[in-house]
Amino acid sequence: MAVDSNYVQMLPDEIFPARERAAWASRLEEGASPGRAFLHFMKHVAPPLVAFVVFIGGWEFIAYLLKAPVYLLPKPSDIVMAAIENAGGLWMAVSTTTLEAVLGFFLSIILGVSGAILLAMSKWIEKGVYPYAIILQTIPIVAIAPLIVIWFDAGMNAIVIIAFLIGFFPMLSNTLIGLNSTDQNMSNLFYLYNANSLQTMWKLRIPAALPYIVAGLKISCTLSVVGAIVGEYIAGIGGGNGGLGYAITYAAARLKTPYLFACGLSASALGILFFLLVNAFAKWMLSSWHESEMKKDN
Repeated sequence: MAVDSNYVQMLPDEIFPARERAAWASRLEEGASPGRAFLHFMKHVAPPLVAFVVFIGGWEFIAYLLKAPVYLLPKPSDIVMAAIENAGGLWMAVSTTTLEAVLGFFLSIILGVSGAILLAMSKWIEKGVYPYAIILQTIPIVAIAPLIVIWFDAGMNAIVIIAFLIGFFPMLSNTLIGLNSTDQNMSNLFYLYNANSLQTMWKLRIPAALPYIVAGLKISCTLSVVGAIVGEYIAGIGGGNGGLGYAITYAAARLKTPYLFACGLSASALGILFFLLVNAFAKWMLSSWHESEMKKDN
């Protein structure tokens, strides 16, 4: 519902002090200005848009002047044409990688958050198990990927597990930090009201850890895409069911550089889409109560 500035001015000082009332009225009048949308566009949208146009135009112009072979330095127009010509295969590769990344991402959320809650319930368990989680994170995924292929066979299962392993530790670590950062005064209050450990965990520690869980989601969602593509390099299947990892390998082996660029940009766009979706979810969940997502006045 729109708020009229005259209504703000009519509020008594006991409800709305004069100084704050004047600031609010000023902001309301500014928001009603017809030029506000244009100023917002020039401030937030125009700079990256201009930089993108300059970069793409410069790339196209330099590649045209150099007259480099397409397999060595394709122009942006060549990349677009390659994406259009291979639209069917590219879409199938993106769909396959998306499914694998989503499955690995959700698996990392479920096991990462559950594992963090288990570790946070007992300091003894945390001290005994958490170092091994760190060791698992420090081992290069390409070193253990062959074992995963041996245990789970090549294909979807192995790729999902590889994507899960890459995204698991950020979820575990961030959630555990959040659970261990609960305000001590609130913990004491729950103790005074005879709340047991499960009640304290569910009603206090988990809600307080939500900003940390969201931070883990933002990291894990993009890593799951990387994990899926790495898994496709090692354990992927070819043909029409192959993902972006297979498509990149196929294009590189045949020197189809424009299509290789198209696959790489598609992977980047997929990671950006994942991040934007998680970021929108974070704003929806935290914007009403947490400082990290609340709108701040200048």
